[in-house]
Amino acid sequence: MTIFVTGCAGFIGSNFAHTWLSSSDECVVNLDKLTYAGNLANLDALKDDPRHVFVQGDIGDHALVSKLLAERKPRAVLNFAAESHVDRSIHGPGDFIETNVVGTFNLLESVRAYWQDLPAAEKEAFRFLHVSTDEVYGTLLPTDPPFAETKAFEPNSPYSASKAASDHLVRAWHHTYGLPVLTTNCSNNYGPYHFPEKLIPLVLLNALAGKPLPIYGDGQQVRDWLYVEDHCRAIARVLEAGKVGETYNIGGWNEKTNLEVVHTLCAVLDELQPRADCKRYAEQITYVKDRPGHDRRYAIDARKIERDLGWKPKETFETGIRKTVQWYLANQVWVEGVTSGVYRQWVGKQYGA
Repeated sequence: MTIFVTGCAGFIGSNFAHTWLSSSDECVVNLDKLTYAGNLANLDALKDDPRHVFVQGDIGDHALVSKLLAERKPRAVLNFAAESHVDRSIHGPGDFIETNVVGTFNLLESVRAYWQDLPAAEKEAFRFLHVSTDEVYGTLLPTDPPFAETKAFEPNSPYSASKAASDHLVRAWHHTYGLPVLTTNCSNNYGPYHFPEKLIPLVLLNALAGKPLPIYGDGQQVRDWLYVEDHCRAIARVLEAGKVGETYNIGGWNEKTNLEVVHTLCAVLDELQPRADCKRYAEQITYVKDRPGHDRRYAIDARKIERDLGWKPKETFETGIRKTVQWYLANQVWVEGVTSGVYRQWVGKQYGA
């Protein structure tokens, strides 16, 4: 048996490949375009594993995707492929529309053609699982309840709008064509292999380098934090037992302000790798101009997946952030490989650092 996974060299996708193959002998065919956040080094541990097949390519390449589906005959397609950083979407929204909207459309069409020609039993068992974000729901006031699956979409950035559009396409291909789809919307992930443009890896690496730790605005933006391995286990569970056509919110039940997150990370670093001058890493915190349209609060209501599928996160934020810091400290070769000149130029542009 085989599953076909797109975007599997990125942060969440590569963690999914590791998590999946740690407990299954089912082959993973991995299609990734290898844009800036796609990194084959994320998959080094799998390079000699016959259960993992990597193909460089675009989800929008109908001929390539159709060929791979015909040859590999997967029982499921999992779509992680996406441009996924809000800041980059503000500077260059076109790439987000092209990958997240047009790319998802082309992938759905390739998968639909493959699925329609399957024998009856395989057609019935087939699944298309689309991985999305809580940002499609918009922003919350401090007193609002967390996002449930029934919350209307109100995206506020080019990134979240592109993901909302892709979610709508997946829903439409199910209701119009009968494609057996599943959709997951997750909160903020963190953990190993995270490209260092996002808050936690950016702050962690800046702290170790003695650089300022940039905090947008007043740092009181609230996010629900989900350890990436918990997310991967949830996706596997949805694939296994999710009801066709349903959406499942996946969250960590860890609402934290950005400032709380940074202080917690700094405290772990103070313990595990103290500064040479014995000062605290939190002294490097600096406040920068807030980004346009910055949503104030996200929070996920993950009761449905717990009630219907029996999943809940294993990690608290405190245990997950410690594992994350330990991983980065132990994997400096990986860090050096991703913090290229291009990455440094982007950080300088974004934060004036």
